[in-house]
Amino acid sequence: MAEGFVMRRAASLLALLFAAALAVGVVLLAQRLAPQARLDLTADRLYTLAPGTRQVLSGLRDPVTLRLFYSRRLGAEAPQFGAYAERVRALLREYAAASDGKLRLEVLDPEPFSDTEDRALALGLQGVPLNEGGEQVFFGLAGSNARDEERIIAFFQPDRERFLEADLTRLVFELSAPEKPVVGLLTPLPLNGDPRAMMMRQPALARPQVVIQQLRDAYEVREVAPDAAVIPQGIRILLLAHPQALSEATQYAVDQFVLRGGRLLLLIDPLSEMQATRPGPDGRPPTETASSLDRLLGAWGIEAPANEVVLDLRGAWRVRARPGDRVQAVDFLSWYSLQGDSLNRREVATAQLDQVTVASAGHLLRREGAPGEWTTLLQSSGQSMIVPAERVGREADPVRLLADFRADGERRILAARLRGVLPTAFPDGPPVQAEGLLPHLARSEWQANLVVIHDTDMLDDRFWVRVQEFFGQPVATPFAGNGSFLVNLADTLAGTDAMISLRSRGESLRPFTRVEEIRRVADAQFRASERQLTERLQATEARLRELRQGTGSERNAAQAVITPEQRAEIDRAREQIAATRRELRAVQLELRRDIESLEAALRAINILLVPGLLVLAAAGLALLRARRRAAARP
Repeated sequence: MAEGFVMRRAASLLALLFAAALAVGVVLLAQRLAPQARLDLTADRLYTLAPGTRQVLSGLRDPVTLRLFYSRRLGAEAPQFGAYAERVRALLREYAAASDGKLRLEVLDPEPFSDTEDRALALGLQGVPLNEGGEQVFFGLAGSNARDEERIIAFFQPDRERFLEADLTRLVFELSAPEKPVVGLLTPLPLNGDPRAMMMRQPALARPQVVIQQLRDAYEVREVAPDAAVIPQGIRILLLAHPQALSEATQYAVDQFVLRGGRLLLLIDPLSEMQATRPGPDGRPPTETASSLDRLLGAWGIEAPANEVVLDLRGAWRVRARPGDRVQAVDFLSWYSLQGDSLNRREVATAQLDQVTVASAGHLLRREGAPGEWTTLLQSSGQSMIVPAERVGREADPVRLLADFRADGERRILAARLRGVLPTAFPDGPPVQAEGLLPHLARSEWQANLVVIHDTDMLDDRFWVRVQEFFGQPVATPFAGNGSFLVNLADTLAGTDAMISLRSRGESLRPFTRVEEIRRVADAQFRASERQLTERLQATEARLRELRQGTGSERNAAQAVITPEQRAEIDRAREQIAATRRELRAVQLELRRDIESLEAALRAINILLVPGLLVLAAAGLALLRARRRAAARP
């Protein structure tokens, strides 16, 4: 018996040794035969390069050198930076492995007062003070190509970890790409910053909008004069934002630019929130904040009503309610985030975006028999309606908008692309101011390509990105994909789309959609009931005043005595008020009950489901082993 036990134990040990030797052999064989093979088991595929990254790396013609400057002291003092640095290093190694030898990686530790630290500072990397002794730490990247061109990431911010691959690939792309395409910018909006900001003691307004900074990263951006009679040569894409009172000559220049093959990215607005909140030349916000380009759009078969705003309950922003309101926050239906099926998943510019935010946006219509191919890019949900623009102006009442809201089930187009052979909006020839400048075209020479967006506020930082100071440097953290959307559109218009999947990757704000839907519907019911209650209260107060004071000659001191009939009517009104208040409380209670029950169910699933499955699996295995042992016994 004892001899058999020893033999079984020796066989088990021998089997373990063979298994260990086999594992080591497999690892060594894999390293020799497939040195680049890797397996990414992370939940979000953090170390799997996107197709756009691989396209950029495979297109490298000249060698690129990346130098990662990372102070190990930073990781020792702040462990979160140490973990992030390990991910940056691992991802950069993936870049080097996928580049077929065209990308070389160096990792440097810039110790205090060393030549490496001097080199990091000379490259423009940002040193962060670690202690009162003046010791600085670094966590940045510098890249260079064969032409000695340089690009840097001054400091890796953990807040931008979701955009790490996009930032790295953008740097490599800029080092590998030829000259940047040119984007012309024609707008009255302060997208490049307001030059009067310092005089107005508002230095934040002097900073360009983040979307323009992103455009400058990928393109050369040139400003176009608002009275231009010709769009300057060399401009591939014209970004025309908020065209107000454009002269006939400038409209003709835009028309002929499109017909000659120039790409147009047009943003108009029935109500510009950006313009309405910034002082005009006289120091006060302008009263007219709408823009349109009806002559050109009409010739191309597009209608853009300039006095209508689309409201949307799905994705509506929560804003602070009126002072004294019982509910502290309310859905502002004219500011909302487009999500899910509001984004065209078949279009490369929007396929991987999670959300795009708009504010007081208008809608687009296509006329019957219009020329060209029409593609919807952004549209409202079915929980939408149209209201006059003046209702969402400067004195907009979010509570009243929500109480009056009635979704009609229709979906409105907010942004669309038009491709095809288009006619000119000037069939009689150029206006006098533009005669003789260029040969007149009656139709486009080939397929015209333009995008129309009926909202300009998506360019405003406050609607899609948070900008914070980090040791004197602004750091932008997007919470919506507006910047990616605009630059993606520019890429598709310019014909370069390698970066599109990268800009969208990780830009995710994943709302709890079911809870949000329950809350919004119940909140809308609450607001409608609240409005009815207010109207009843006002009517009852007026009736009480009438009963107490009387009318005409009856208005005297004797009328201060309330008759039994008046008392009965007052009691009925009070009962009606009490019943309405009970209904209002019931709506609020139902709102909380639905949300709390759903949250409790999801919490139970998250906490108990996985451990429960593991317990069941373990019990199943134990039962199976017990049955096998029982079957093996004589």
